[in-house]
Amino acid sequence: MIADVAVRLATVADAADIAYMSRDYIEQGLPWRWTVDRVTRTIRDTNTNVVVVGEQGAIAAFGIMFYAEDDAHLLLLAVRGTRQRSGIGSAILLWLEAAARSAGARRIRVESRKDNDAARSFYNEHGYHERVIKAAMYSGMADGICLEKWLGGAA
Repeated sequence: MIADVAVRLATVADAADIAYMSRDYIEQGLPWRWTVDRVTRTIRDTNTNVVVVGEQGAIAAFGIMFYAEDDAHLLLLAVRGTRQRSGIGSAILLWLEAAARSAGARRIRVESRKDNDAARSFYNEHGYHERVIKAAMYSGMADGICLEKWLGGAA
């Protein structure tokens, strides 16, 4: 299911909401690295798209994608707990994939905690393939899975 929602580019005013969601939904149990300052810098970075669903102060979901030549890296994607499994994450992912194609990306990379079965299933359902397991990938505390998706039939 893909939700019919408005995905928009984030503004600096959204940085705090994004940072706190990262802390609570992605970095839970790890050192908080995606602070308000880091998210603000990322929003201003011309090589990165930061997108959200929802209004300032009431962000339901966000995604951050970095572009380098023909490669894109999905850095973060989170949906607020009360809105999970509603298709909002899929809407954001499809928006970012379309932007990656437009930017000339041939591949999108993303990582997930190894024990995050919901995220791994979500990415697999969207055509991402697990490539490698990295022990202690997250601050030496949690194992990670590296996934990738080739765009346009490239392999």
